[in-house]
Amino acid sequence: MNVPVNGFGLGARVEHYEDLKRAADEGWGNRPEWLEFISENFMVGGGAPLVHLDALRARYPAVLHGVSLNLGSTDPLRADYLGALAALVERVQPAWVSDHLCWTGTAHGQLHDLLPLPYAQATLAHLCGRIQQVQERLRRPLVIENVSSYVQFAADEMGEAEFIAALVRRSGCQLLLDVNNIYVSHRNHGFDARGFIDAIPAAAVVQIHLAGHEDEGGLVIDTHDHPIRAEVWALYAYALQRLGARPTMIERDDHIPPLPELLAELDQARAVARAVLA
Repeated sequence: MNVPVNGFGLGARVEHYEDLKRAADEGWGNRPEWLEFISENFMVGGGAPLVHLDALRARYPAVLHGVSLNLGSTDPLRADYLGALAALVERVQPAWVSDHLCWTGTAHGQLHDLLPLPYAQATLAHLCGRIQQVQERLRRPLVIENVSSYVQFAADEMGEAEFIAALVRRSGCQLLLDVNNIYVSHRNHGFDARGFIDAIPAAAVVQIHLAGHEDEGGLVIDTHDHPIRAEVWALYAYALQRLGARPTMIERDDHIPPLPELLAELDQARAVARAVLA
């Protein structure tokens, strides 16, 4: 099943599995039109995770979203990880496969965080080679997400948006534009959030993420545990003006509310898109 270009989805979380099945079976009018699954949760040999995955995949179009590919590390890409991911891709046949523009650990272990990279020519060359390895293994373009960040590197040679545009040109990857991450980093670093969106190669964007964050005044943290804030809705509207319709989904990873509450927020995303694209 294909993800509709103007479709609105949710990140599938275990708290909602049964309600998501019921929403599809009963034809809820505001049910999500597609689901995003965290790849690592299903890179297993069997058991309940795959039972739920198969049941939901039979009801909804699916995409896979990883958090541990570790593209930015200087350690070799893990062959066992890529093998397990390729097997999952074969099983799910997702519309696309995404991961993050970051590093997540070393050969000694995962740090379970999405850590930023210096935006420099050497980093660009390093990433392009690794993205090519992944794309050859999966036999499809890889979709890369911009991350939120709290520090910048003295070694930076260009801005983040310029770096991402160059990465797309050189590697052939596609983009998952996380609007909340743009807002968080814009607040932490002071760059122009709309200018960031203007600089992104629009044709490469296949998906948009929306989420909530923690605003502590001097620091904004990407927590995924709040409803989407008004400033992020406004930036999402601007992104749609710039990009046109794009598959959009909401991430919630903590303080997860009942499914109807998230569906109401998804309806808000639909309303923003209707107003912008009318």
